[in-house]
Amino acid sequence: MKIGDLAKAAGCQPVTIRFYERKGLLGNATRTESNYRVYGLQALERLAFIRNCRALGLTLREIARLIAIQDDAGTPCHEVNDCLDKHLADARLQMQKLKLLEKDLTRLRNRCLNPGMSAECGVLSELAAKSQMVALRTRI
Repeated sequence: MKIGDLAKAAGCQPVTIRFYERKGLLGNATRTESNYRVYGLQALERLAFIRNCRALGLTLREIARLIAIQDDAGTPCHEVNDCLDKHLADARLQMQKLKLLEKDLTRLRNRCLNPGMSAECGVLSELAAKSQMVALRTRI
């Protein structure tokens, strides 16, 4: 199948396929005499694998490592688990940071329970006060 057909079957754009080829995640396609890229079922499966990994938030480097492990049947499975454990730890850290952000935003939002004019806005006042503290610290 040509690149457009592969893109349609995989639910992505041809530019995405070319990007993954350049990054070494998707093997180079064979070429027809008229220089069109031609892909087989294996390319579609690999592209689906990459897209599944991306949906999990894995980086291109992590995906490349998983592909290398997948292509080498003799690699111990713990290497896959190590990769996922690291990614899981990163995801948990991000979730903690997002929870703190949510708490800060909620607290800040609660500063303006009776919306009036911007001159009286508790949110803007608190943000301005924090900005002034930063400015004062940099002068010291």
